[in-house]
Amino acid sequence: KFKDLNQLIRDNVNPDDSVLITDEYTGYSKVSNILKHYTINHSFEYANGEIHTNTIEGFWALLKRGIIGQYHKVSAKHLSKYIDEFCYRYNLRKASTDHVFGMTVSRGLFV
Repeated sequence: KFKDLNQLIRDNVNPDDSVLITDEYTGYSKVSNILKHYTINHSFEYANGEIHTNTIEGFWALLKRGIIGQYHKVSAKHLSKYIDEFCYRYNLRKASTDHVFGMTVSRGLFV
């Protein structure tokens, strides 16, 4: 629901340094009251300069393939942990294996 979506954004997003780029789903209609919000109408365009949804659509595709291919299924209870893992992998996807290994080990020492 639109009300729940706005509350979720208020509770989890810092409006001072965040930008939301979405399709034209009507549930996002009041989000611009909370933070900077741009929309892309996929009927007419897939990008408008720097404004596009390709990055998140690519990430979701990677996440879905990863869950199906690696874990086969996940529990709702631990879904945020799976997403955290894939965010970490995605954010370091262009880094060297040595760098990723070093980052992972150093962060593991402080958990």
